[in-house]
Amino acid sequence: MKTIHIHEQFKEDWNRVLNHIANLFYEDSVIQFTQDGADMSISFTHKIDPDFTIRTSAELIVEGQLYRSNYAIGYGTEGTEKEQSIRMKRALSHVMLDVLEQYTGMTQQWGILTGVRPTKLYHKFRKEGLSEKQIFDKLKTDFRLSDGKIQLLKAIVARQLHVIPDLDEIGREISIYIGVPFCPTMCAYCTFPAYAIQSNRKAGRVEKFIDGLHIELRELGKWLTEKNMRITSIYWGGGTPTSIEADEMDALYATMFESFPNKDSIREITVEAGRPDTITPEKIEVLKKWGIDRISVNPQSYTQETLKAIGRHHTVQETIDKFWLSRNMGMNNINMDLIIGLPNEGIEEFQHSLEESAKMQPESLTVHTLSFKRASEMTRNRDKYKVADRDTVSEMMRMASNWTEENGYVPYYLYRQKNILGNLENVGYCKPGEESIYNIVIMEEVQTILGIGCGASSKFVHPETGKITQFHNPKDPAAYIMTFQEAIQKKIEILNELYR
Repeated sequence: MKTIHIHEQFKEDWNRVLNHIANLFYEDSVIQFTQDGADMSISFTHKIDPDFTIRTSAELIVEGQLYRSNYAIGYGTEGTEKEQSIRMKRALSHVMLDVLEQYTGMTQQWGILTGVRPTKLYHKFRKEGLSEKQIFDKLKTDFRLSDGKIQLLKAIVARQLHVIPDLDEIGREISIYIGVPFCPTMCAYCTFPAYAIQSNRKAGRVEKFIDGLHIELRELGKWLTEKNMRITSIYWGGGTPTSIEADEMDALYATMFESFPNKDSIREITVEAGRPDTITPEKIEVLKKWGIDRISVNPQSYTQETLKAIGRHHTVQETIDKFWLSRNMGMNNINMDLIIGLPNEGIEEFQHSLEESAKMQPESLTVHTLSFKRASEMTRNRDKYKVADRDTVSEMMRMASNWTEENGYVPYYLYRQKNILGNLENVGYCKPGEESIYNIVIMEEVQTILGIGCGASSKFVHPETGKITQFHNPKDPAAYIMTFQEAIQKKIEILNELYR
């Protein structure tokens, strides 16, 4: 941790952005406005010229050394008060990043971007009519992205537009996320709604939750039917939706198909079967009965000691066996996840995971970089978990990129997280033609995602303005059981405002 003294106390949101920049270099950095106990000191200058050029500078003093940076950018128009604030935050970020890069010797491949969805920025410039060269120059000059990251964004955007040619007009349709909050056990890095199913079943909460989910599917299905809404994609997540029994899954899918309109135009249905220890022949037969062949079987790692350390109580061999069971029973589109930087894993262990993946050749492989999520067990007890350093995780990401290219995969979606190792990213790769439509639309925020079930977040995107309103169902099953009726009414009110 580093304490950074800043000479001028800015607006709260400006300070927050500068703190994000500092965190790219130092874990849990602290910004303060007094010199006492500070590890380094930064002073800024900033002004707007009459021609609306923004000029900033920074001087970093640390260990008796001085580092300087200057930056200027012209806008040509005054802009609104909000636009002026955004421009100034960006310009201050430039010079702060530069002096910290000078001092540390680190180069931040994502430049000043600290947000979750960098592809949204590329799409924004594309829709404004900028050419590929203009977008490249803007991302490199204004945001300090590396050439490699810009090329990655370009490739992903091109792939998304190939898969969903109507991506810019898809806001009149809707996608649906259905959350089932149970897992065999809770993984150490996880903050998703994931409650141990056996103890909840003994307490009667599983059955009550499922009863509530049937009602929510029917009630929101009525609204969708009345509005004759077209559904783009449906994603069953959690938790692990295959944690419940086969007959419970069957009944829920029956309710879904009975309740939702325009079933023939649904482009994709996915069921997250991420925990191999939940997959059985009976459950696969249920999926086949309803025409669902897109699932996830997630190893995360092919090292048994790692699975034990992160709380996944299945074996490596079980992952392999359940993949082939799913494949041989007709699951034709299987995603697998790997996580870079899991405890005690380095180059050798990740190479082994790639070699095992090569034997199976899943239709898609999502490569996550470990993120220390605030509420996870791993973050609460961080001293227990030894993870790879910045250079090692960067090399593992390079290995994943090379491996996917060699094995015929293409990148098609990307997102980032706070506290992600090495300031890296999560990338979804797939065989061409096997892209997940749901993953694209939720990451690019191009349409409403209606959340149904426990822990499900609804993201209401206005079809004309793009304005986003969020609503969250309770994560805890007991709270969901008590309040799902109120949540249904609240979501219908928001939907009625959005789709008049």
